[in-house]
Amino acid sequence: MSKSSRDRQERAREKVARLRAEEARRKRRRFWLAVAGAAVIVIAAVVGITLAVTGGSNTTPKLSLAPLSTLGTLKPAPAPGPLGPEGVPVPAGPALAGTLLAGTGTAATGQPVDGISCQAGEQTVFHIHAHLTVFVNGSARQIPAAIGIPGAQAQSTPQGPFIASGTCFYWLHTHAADGIIHIESPVQRTYTLGNFFDIWGQPLGTDRVGPASGHVVAIYNGQVFQGNPRDIPLTAHAQIQLQVGTPLVAPEQITFPAGL
Repeated sequence: MSKSSRDRQERAREKVARLRAEEARRKRRRFWLAVAGAAVIVIAAVVGITLAVTGGSNTTPKLSLAPLSTLGTLKPAPAPGPLGPEGVPVPAGPALAGTLLAGTGTAATGQPVDGISCQAGEQTVFHIHAHLTVFVNGSARQIPAAIGIPGAQAQSTPQGPFIASGTCFYWLHTHAADGIIHIESPVQRTYTLGNFFDIWGQPLGTDRVGPASGHVVAIYNGQVFQGNPRDIPLTAHAQIQLQVGTPLVAPEQITFPAGL
């Protein structure tokens, strides 16, 4: 074989090798692109399932708040009532709507409310507490015990009744008449004051808080909440005050005891 023929064959072999190497690179590229695409699909599916299970985002939306000074002169907050069984003052006033003794602590009887279930045991995956105070025409009202606990059974304590058991527990409920809202949920999500009132079976809006009607002013952590009070988020150690009518009262502040 002549030298020119051998050169041509060598060049042909090199060209074939280059073509095979390029094809191998293209195959590897297509493989990793497919893997990346599949990973994106899996991540999107996981996020979608998580949102479906939790009922939405677990982040608190940005709130529209105004300084307390925009309300003008406020009546001083009354002296706190006696400490209840959770170590939190119980307001020295009548219940806003329904009492444990009347058997009307909660209107919900166990069916889901706003996607919130009633379960035999309390849930602790997401476990926080908020505090609610209500004034009607300047007078304090109690938030009754047993909201969100159908078939509530009271346990006597030196500080007053404490709801220790019931048929089931909604993820939002009250154990005492001290305004502490227990958020005890199997999933982490943003719950609102509207959810709590729906479980209670009481109306809440810009012109109504339970049976009390009139202009509603909402204070959230010492600032004026601008919007529908139903949208107030129940965040950890939130201090929420609703006021119907006048005079307006300066926000009460409680100290959350250890464990709450």
